[in-house]
Amino acid sequence: MRTALASAEWTDGRETVGAQGAKVKHNRQLPDASPLRRQLGQTVLAALTKHPLYHAATLPLRTLPPRFNRYEGGGEYGFHVDGAVMALDGAGAQIRSDVSCTLFLSEPHEYDGGELIVSDTYGEHEVKLPAGDLIVYPSSSLHRVAPVTRGARIASFFWVQSLIRDDSRRRLLFELDGSIQALTATGADTTAVLQLTGIYHNLLRQWAET
Repeated sequence: MRTALASAEWTDGRETVGAQGAKVKHNRQLPDASPLRRQLGQTVLAALTKHPLYHAATLPLRTLPPRFNRYEGGGEYGFHVDGAVMALDGAGAQIRSDVSCTLFLSEPHEYDGGELIVSDTYGEHEVKLPAGDLIVYPSSSLHRVAPVTRGARIASFFWVQSLIRDDSRRRLLFELDGSIQALTATGADTTAVLQLTGIYHNLLRQWAET
């Protein structure tokens, strides 16, 4: 993916945001109509279909096709909240953004700055992951990308409409699923594990939106 992106034609990232976002967004992106964007986006989505932890964390219903961006030469994206409703490419349909996803494609040592900074009740959290690692976080979060002062930060980003709209319920189900997996791995009482599994699915059945 990095090899393909090295020779890509990039466009101004402000083309895909509204007036407020354009004031604080300074980066470049692959054009939405780019065949390369579609090709690489399919590669990202194909990998995610094989990743149980991603599914447990997001419980995806619909996913916006991944986009790709590049920050360099002081490029940054100031504090913002992602749009609540987004159009699916050329389909006339829309998705609600519940979960924001950033897939890092550059190694941390290849650039200075570029941290994804997410602000919540407990302060600001800086994220700068190895190439190939992805972070998911609520789309309602206030967040920014710090200025890149050396090298280039290349990433893929996209949004998910989850089966579970509410962040707290989605987190509860994620933690419950993790506990069930851990208990199963340690050979815990099968009746108790079965009961917890039933609780998980009944909560999912009660809360899920399709």
